[in-house]
Amino acid sequence: MENNKFKPINRISGHLTIIKRLKDGTEEILLDDSNMIVSGMGVGLAYMFTGSGSQSILDYQIDRFQIGVSGPPAGGVTSAISQLSGALTSINEYGTNSNLFVDIRDQLVGGSTISTPAALIPKHKITKIGKSSVRYTLVLDEEACNNLTRDGNAANINEIGMLMKNPTGYSTPRPILVCYRTFSNIRKTSDFSLIFRWTLNF
Repeated sequence: MENNKFKPINRISGHLTIIKRLKDGTEEILLDDSNMIVSGMGVGLAYMFTGSGSQSILDYQIDRFQIGVSGPPAGGVTSAISQLSGALTSINEYGTNSNLFVDIRDQLVGGSTISTPAALIPKHKITKIGKSSVRYTLVLDEEACNNLTRDGNAANINEIGMLMKNPTGYSTPRPILVCYRTFSNIRKTSDFSLIFRWTLNF
């Protein structure tokens, strides 16, 4: 019976396209490939289908994303991933002059929580495509995530994840990672923006 709770995750697939857009409008596709649907998606859906989590459908929306600089994880990319291996640790790292709206929440990671920032996905950047597909357009504008460092060294963007808002229905939203992707190192600067077109098929 337990396996039936997580069965719907087997029907979910994802595809991520990463586009580098220069100031003159020139675009270059850096990645066009499938992504990993992680176990957090199954957990979130289990809360919804069994009625044991939030009673608001809004809490099951994928409404935020995180950028990281330490991918892939040491154990490799598996569905058991519950957090980025090197998620940005402060709102300022996302860019103080960026158009992104970033806040800090207690993210569910396994059986505990960690306090970590994430960028909200604007509603107009979430588009239904057909009957069972949704596209999320995540934009790191020219002022976002520039010239990042770790321990005094230059750090490259190389992982991204999207999170479900609050499947447990906790009084203060506790998001959970539901999909993840690593990619080749990108040294983000103000010379270009990055566009992540992430399509989930349910």
